[in-house]
Amino acid sequence: MATRKKAHTRSAPAAELPKCPTGIRGLDQITRGGLPQGRPTLVCGGAGTGKTLFGMEFLVRGALEHGEAGVFVSFEERPVDLVANTASLGFDLDGLVANKKLLIDQVAIDRSEIMETGEYNLDGLFIRLGAAIQEVQAKRVVLDTIEVLFGALSNVGILRSELRRLFAWLKDQGVTCIVTGERGEGSFTRHGLEEYVSDCVILLDQRMVDQIATRRLRITKYRGSLHGTNEYPFLIDEHGFLVLPITSIALDYATSDEVVSTGVAKLDAMFGGKGYFRGSTMMVSGQAGTGKTSLAAHLVDAACRRGERSVYFSFEESPAQLARNMRSIGIDLEQWVKRGLLRILASRPATFGLEVHISMILKQIDAFDPRVVVLDPVTSFEGAGTALDASSMLMRMIDLLKARQVTTLFTSLTEAGDAAEQTGLGLSSMIDSWILLRNIEQGGERTRGLYILKARGMTHSNQVRELLITDHGVDLQAVELGPDGVLLGSARLAQQERDRAAASAAAQEIAHQTALLARKRAVLDARIKELESDFAAESHDIGQVIAQGQVRQDALVAARKSLAESRGQDAAAPSLPAKGGRK
Repeated sequence: MATRKKAHTRSAPAAELPKCPTGIRGLDQITRGGLPQGRPTLVCGGAGTGKTLFGMEFLVRGALEHGEAGVFVSFEERPVDLVANTASLGFDLDGLVANKKLLIDQVAIDRSEIMETGEYNLDGLFIRLGAAIQEVQAKRVVLDTIEVLFGALSNVGILRSELRRLFAWLKDQGVTCIVTGERGEGSFTRHGLEEYVSDCVILLDQRMVDQIATRRLRITKYRGSLHGTNEYPFLIDEHGFLVLPITSIALDYATSDEVVSTGVAKLDAMFGGKGYFRGSTMMVSGQAGTGKTSLAAHLVDAACRRGERSVYFSFEESPAQLARNMRSIGIDLEQWVKRGLLRILASRPATFGLEVHISMILKQIDAFDPRVVVLDPVTSFEGAGTALDASSMLMRMIDLLKARQVTTLFTSLTEAGDAAEQTGLGLSSMIDSWILLRNIEQGGERTRGLYILKARGMTHSNQVRELLITDHGVDLQAVELGPDGVLLGSARLAQQERDRAAASAAAQEIAHQTALLARKRAVLDARIKELESDFAAESHDIGQVIAQGQVRQDALVAARKSLAESRGQDAAAPSLPAKGGRK
């Protein structure tokens, strides 16, 4: 009996969970739209991690960018202190309060009063909070911090019951709420219960790594929605929170077929006679003194000559020192700075954490909108954190710059004895073009060599070129081959001198043989003229003899004819002697 196959039906797509955008830079990206709308979110962490600021920025961004009023209920800080603390971030809380976009309330909790009553419930808070929500028609609420609210309560059963009642009441109000909490021992909060009744849990962490403070954010729970699950660096700058979603960048940026000059004509020729692709990333790696910064300066100088804005991030030299050093090779970077086409920004990576540096870089790119960016050298970031953190940061930078079609050049310092074909932060697989500079010892001297190790999407030279740093910039010498291979430095010059001497001797020999051939040709021409002259003279004499013989012959014929006529003979048949015969 034949069996009927079951029809496979495609299930309807799941309904998307409504999201409330936070407006916090980077956070909406990793939460795929924001916090769960109309539900409570727990933001927990230790002291100084930024919980209060997180909640306040959530309200400020909602009021300014989405037209949603908010209520901030503090159980610790006074409203006047909150206003003063956030003023440095550009948040005008007084203005928002005056415009009915924000309401700040402090609920003072006295431990002794809680002990005296013997009972504990949140009915009073519900009434007070409900009135505040109605007053400004709030869509967003922040409760900061919840430990104070339940600090004197030791009965776990009542605590759990009231927590559930609080979160259920917030849902019933239809507001998107953030509840902040202090991190406990072995749990996300001191009571260890809030995370179970929250729909979303965000953990803020601050740690010390090699005496450098770093901050991390992690979404540990998000009911009903996909979200980023990794740890993400974040920082607090003059504009508030900035979350750096390093691992959430999609590889969907556009590419360009346009090419831009490297600034060195002979290097352009090695890249198929063109240069770098617009919006691509390049790496110039090599030991100290091989010319990495010089090549980077050439790229920036060429971009500014085209009228394109550029940013040069220097992590080892000050702007004045960089400009002075480049003047010695004929590159005037100061002129572009004065014209507003170039910014040179210098800082030590070890001064701040990696998050501060990437924030600074991103803000400069946002403000200046450059077409070319140089980071020199990126290996300096190894001193600002772990190699993994530095590599992740640079991966984020590469994706951001590619998405903006910014042509980017990284320099990478390799130490003596390192394998030549490697980068300190493992960037070789992420970059598009890789130029390797090497110190080469030959004939008792050290010279610089350049070759292109990698160039995605274009043909390129596979030859090693000698790199010279002259008073007019970088110059690449053509390949010189000797008996033992490629010659560099004085060996190349000596070989070139020998080649010139050999070429000169060959030229002299050619000239000598050419002159000898010319003399022989002249002698031949003179002899030909002499023979032609002799021939002409002899031809004249022979012609005269022939003419005289003809005259005599004609006279003889005439005489015989006359004689015959006188004798009556036939003059038409004269008798002539045969040729060579006797008369």
